[in-house]
Amino acid sequence: MNGAIVGMLIGMAALVMLNVPIAVALGVVAVAAIWIAQGSHMLPNAALVMFEGATNFPLLAVPLFVFAGGIMNASSIARRLINLATAILGFIRGGLSMVTVGASMFFAEISGSAVADVAALGTLLIPAMKERGYSKEFAAAVTSSSASLAIIIPPSIPMILYAAMAQESAVKLFIAGIIPGVLGGVGLMALCYYYAWKHNFPVEQKFQLTRLGTALKEGAWALVMPVVILGGIFGGFVTATEGAALAVIVALFIALFVYRDIDMKSLYAACIDSAIQTAVVMLLVAASALVGVFLTESQLPQKLATAMVSLTSNPYMVLLLLNIFFLILGMFLHSAAAIILTVPIVLPLIHQVGIDPIHFGLVLTLNLAIGQQTPPVASVLIASCSIAKSDIWATTRANLGFIGVLVGVLLLCSYVPWLSLVLINMFYG
Repeated sequence: MNGAIVGMLIGMAALVMLNVPIAVALGVVAVAAIWIAQGSHMLPNAALVMFEGATNFPLLAVPLFVFAGGIMNASSIARRLINLATAILGFIRGGLSMVTVGASMFFAEISGSAVADVAALGTLLIPAMKERGYSKEFAAAVTSSSASLAIIIPPSIPMILYAAMAQESAVKLFIAGIIPGVLGGVGLMALCYYYAWKHNFPVEQKFQLTRLGTALKEGAWALVMPVVILGGIFGGFVTATEGAALAVIVALFIALFVYRDIDMKSLYAACIDSAIQTAVVMLLVAASALVGVFLTESQLPQKLATAMVSLTSNPYMVLLLLNIFFLILGMFLHSAAAIILTVPIVLPLIHQVGIDPIHFGLVLTLNLAIGQQTPPVASVLIASCSIAKSDIWATTRANLGFIGVLVGVLLLCSYVPWLSLVLINMFYG
């Protein structure tokens, strides 16, 4: 079994180096590992595992959020949000990169999906940055990293999934993500400002109150979306998946009856594009599920967790070891697969050493946000690179600084629990 695991890792690395699509590489090496370790009679189960892995109910929110993003992109909703962010930040040198971060923070309150964020905003902002002299690698990197704020700022699909697995309150997790999400956004903007002076990126426009007022007026209905979605979820009226469906309904209503700037042809194109984006992500999820089942049957995660307990029971050291573990795991598994695979294993350890499960849920989410940026399985980075038509490894080099910001937020939240728990203590006592 151990030999199959080593062979699987080596085979995955070799296929990735040959530019084989990540999902295909994961599926091929998982099938090969199952064949070698368990025999050919187990192969028919692979199709069932992949199907079940991609059809979990919480994952239904992914195509719905992606479709909501597609509607926003096909209409003027996303453009109005971008115009609002530009009116606020465009006067700063390198403001367009900051606009990308700001727009992602707005969009995060609607989508809950980083891939949906990239799909909706990247198609508008990446070409605009390239036209203004930003390299395609930098444009893809800042778009990708800022999009990962979508799983930190509520609503968040990974948080919903963790809450279900850990039997914790999703609303408390959402509240815990507010301060870290804002810190991440501010940190990314600060790094954009540094790069702007270093590379002499342009100033987009002067700050004018009249322009800001116009942008607020034109984008008012777009800002209604996060109020409706978060209000429904926080109020307990809808689940995350139902909130995703609500996002589609509200986006359609605004696009068709308020702004009236989307026709059937554009809506059809949004459907097709959303289906393609969803297919890419779901194939990756399905392949990750296959890898996850094999790893579970090989008991590798259980062995790793046991080894951690044998090393130390200090909560801070346990968090350090778990951070390293999840950062590595995030390189190879989709966030949903990582949560399903590991939470039942590490949760007893979390309770044993006295770590607050809400605090740990946020730390886990931050690790998975970073995992979306680190190849080989970097679904958000891959989506951003496909829009920018940039090489994934060159983009990763440009992305290292932004990943560093996210790691900094992770360390702050890991070792200063107050950041994630202060709002919960304020609202719940």
